[in-house]
Amino acid sequence: MTPQLHGAPLNGSDNSTPPTPLHTVSSFVQKMFIIIELEVRKLRHDPSQLITRAAQPTLWLVVFGQVFTRIRAIPTGDISYLDFMTPGILAQSVLFMAIFNGLSIIWEKDLGILHKLMVSPTPRVAMVLGKAIASGIRSLSQAVLVYVIAYLLGVQIDWNPLALIGVLSAVILGASLFSTLSLIVACTVKTHERFMGVGQLLTMPLFFASNAIYPIAIMPQWLQMISFVNPLTYLVDALRGLMLLGESTTYPVELDFSILFIITAILATICGRLYPRLVT
Repeated sequence: MTPQLHGAPLNGSDNSTPPTPLHTVSSFVQKMFIIIELEVRKLRHDPSQLITRAAQPTLWLVVFGQVFTRIRAIPTGDISYLDFMTPGILAQSVLFMAIFNGLSIIWEKDLGILHKLMVSPTPRVAMVLGKAIASGIRSLSQAVLVYVIAYLLGVQIDWNPLALIGVLSAVILGASLFSTLSLIVACTVKTHERFMGVGQLLTMPLFFASNAIYPIAIMPQWLQMISFVNPLTYLVDALRGLMLLGESTTYPVELDFSILFIITAILATICGRLYPRLVT
């Protein structure tokens, strides 16, 4: 009888086969959707966040928008100021809703939930993207709200189904980007108090250094340079081109989506590396 090494197969070959790229991607997507389901389930049990977040875009559109439309203080070309700012307020709502998503993993760390997730075989980037996309799904409620208010106020909305799909896609992508940025901040500061301070510090510069409530052309030169590297600028630009009838964009919509996607991918990769720091 031929001697056999311990643990080696009888035929001398290894029966275990490495996973194929398709299987690896499929497993990654499956685990990511599990995280998405868990996050969305939280929202179903406590929808109060959606109700409280409805006040802000309502006040901006009903009060600020109508007042500035009457006084014509900001030049917006051939469209009314209310029409111009509606996509910007949707982008603002997405930003404000997503930028504090990092609080969730700090709570999970304090409750011990994150420690259990970290010992699972789920890739860290899948965890990050799952939370980010779930934030995008939550932000869809803001899109519905803004569309309803805009319709009641007489905004010239483009109701083309392809345009609507584009808007929903932009909302999910933009929310994913800012949610990932929020998770990076949470992985860095690790406490609720520090996170709230940094989150509030980020929101206002991102909002006011974008084209959400005034055109880039009327900004001072230094602010135009900041808006050029501000991801919110590209989200607003995409939404403005998709939401409004006949409105042109500063950049091609395809470019807006590409920039948002690339930034999200980069931030998700960085956050995946930082994620284990929360439990150390």
